[in-house]
Amino acid sequence: MLARASTRERIADEARALLARVHRMRPMVVQESMTPAAAADVRTRRAIDVSLRRDQVRVKAELVRLLHWLTSSASADASSVELQDKLVRARLQFNDVLTNLDMFADALSQRSERDTGIWLAGLDVAAEDVLALPGYYETPPVLCYLDRGPGAAIRRARTRLPGGGDNPIALIQIPRERMVATGVAASLAHETGHQAAALLQLVEALRLELQQVDGEVWRLWERWISEIVADLWAVAKLGPTATMGLIGVLGLPTYFVFRISATDPHPAPWLRVKLSAAIGRALYPDAQWDELEALWDELYPISRASAAQRAGLAQLADSIDELAERLLAHRCAALSPRPLGDAIAIDDRSPAALRATLAEARWRERLPDARPSRALAVVGQARWTRAITPAAERRTISNLLATWAIRRTLGRAA
Repeated sequence: MLARASTRERIADEARALLARVHRMRPMVVQESMTPAAAADVRTRRAIDVSLRRDQVRVKAELVRLLHWLTSSASADASSVELQDKLVRARLQFNDVLTNLDMFADALSQRSERDTGIWLAGLDVAAEDVLALPGYYETPPVLCYLDRGPGAAIRRARTRLPGGGDNPIALIQIPRERMVATGVAASLAHETGHQAAALLQLVEALRLELQQVDGEVWRLWERWISEIVADLWAVAKLGPTATMGLIGVLGLPTYFVFRISATDPHPAPWLRVKLSAAIGRALYPDAQWDELEALWDELYPISRASAAQRAGLAQLADSIDELAERLLAHRCAALSPRPLGDAIAIDDRSPAALRATLAEARWRERLPDARPSRALAVVGQARWTRAITPAAERRTISNLLATWAIRRTLGRAA
């Protein structure tokens, strides 16, 4: 008859089984199946695999230490409860590693879907361009993926991963419903704005500045400053296309549009669109911002809000222009000596510059040679002026995304 295994031996066997599973972890570059053009950028893949390899080494070392302890005299007097506790801790560490692995695997596996993979690779290129601010920081690797839901999101680079460790990339979630036209550009630019703000430490600096201003409305603007800065970034990079995108994504039931919440990090949608237009008006002066705001007022007249909501919204709306001026005039250490508005404004994103491009006979043919962020801004402007139909807009965006993905894969010369 076989001898009955001791508790220590059973615990050691479980640890060895975990170690065998750790050894089965493979780099993402040998796991995923997709066309080369749909693959993530080399820098992104390397960053992910280095991070996962670090996790693997860490949990492997922990399991080896546990096995050495279990087979040494040091564990001779340990109770079964203590043995089990150590095994459970090791298993939890392993599950943390798998959490990180699954997060990246889920994002990368979409690259194997027909069309979707190419779109996502093109969005990676666009996101890196929108995020770029030459001379101020190095753009981290970017990876885009699709998920359900009305809003986009970002897991910023250098923040803590769910399973522990620092995130090596900017991981941007795009709602599937936004993958129809230039609406995706506004969501993409907003999320990259969160990453840029973190790299420049803008939120902390602006929060300190707003704390010096008296008044309850400024306490609310301070509470919402993170989302406000992301909207500012989107307007700077895309011009009116950013505000058009906001109107699309914030077209919600009336109750939500007028709701003011001090616990929500987002301003009320009614205020948010108006602030986006005010920022654009201050950054790129043009009558088009008044047209966008007038459209929003027509869609959501403030008379539809309750009496209590109207009072709060009106008070906040009265301070919008001052807030926009404060934002653009803000000076932070990372951008010194230039004010924020001067550092991020781009002349060719103004409504006038975009209209001038649309006046050119072959503007569509030149889009692939423009910076991705400008190309998206031009197509959005074309949609606003009805120089392009919704169907043609979708085809144009799809072709641009594919072009950017292929060029990155083959090289610009090819």
